[in-house]
Amino acid sequence: MTAGAASALPQTCYPSVWLWPGHALYAGPSLNLAPHSGSVWCLAVGVDGPLTVATKNGATRTAHSVLIPPRLRHQLTCHGTGLVSCYLELTTDRADAVRHNFGEWHGKVGLSHVDEDRLLFTPSDDENASHWVDLVAPTAHRTIDSRIAAAARRIREDPAATISSGELAAGAGRSESRFLHLFRDELGTSLRRYRLWVRLTDAGTAIAAGDNLTTAAMKSGFASPSHLADRFKSTFGLSATQLLGTGLRLRTP
Repeated sequence: MTAGAASALPQTCYPSVWLWPGHALYAGPSLNLAPHSGSVWCLAVGVDGPLTVATKNGATRTAHSVLIPPRLRHQLTCHGTGLVSCYLELTTDRADAVRHNFGEWHGKVGLSHVDEDRLLFTPSDDENASHWVDLVAPTAHRTIDSRIAAAARRIREDPAATISSGELAAGAGRSESRFLHLFRDELGTSLRRYRLWVRLTDAGTAIAAGDNLTTAAMKSGFASPSHLADRFKSTFGLSATQLLGTGLRLRTP
């Protein structure tokens, strides 16, 4: 499918996005997504039809629920009208839990969540959204290397800051190359991708608070609104303008 989702969405059906520290949730009409690669784990569920994931090596897999790892370029095709997508950072214990709930793996892509039948509904309010996330990925204990946890926390505390990898490595007491390797091992994504994810979610929070794209981009560390737009599309498969044009409701419970 091609990008250009906004015009194809039902006019009476408005999607919602919930933003929590460490994870986010989209619920609404299925979207015509262009090929993209995310910065964190993404669980997608086709509410009333299956999903097909096509990866760059030509492999395709179809199921009602799919789990896609960070940095994997793919295209997601929805065969129904409803889609729920959950984005999970590895800084949270939910990311480990969701992976354990998939028993079927094809390469790096997980198929068919163990509680798939209980996930085939579209959350409509904050309580439903929290319940959906709890079904997908119940909290469980996970310990991240304290040096990497501290670096990730420093990035989250000031998304717009231009803290170099060398400075973060020095704070962790490691060489830059060793720090970057450890960061990727612990969080499942690169430092650059993690910083991008934090800035995108920070921009989303700013927009939910009433800022326009220009102001949100400046506050979140993007060089310009077009920089934010480019990174948004490469991460999610459609432009921020297209998504906002659907009447999207952004929530920060």
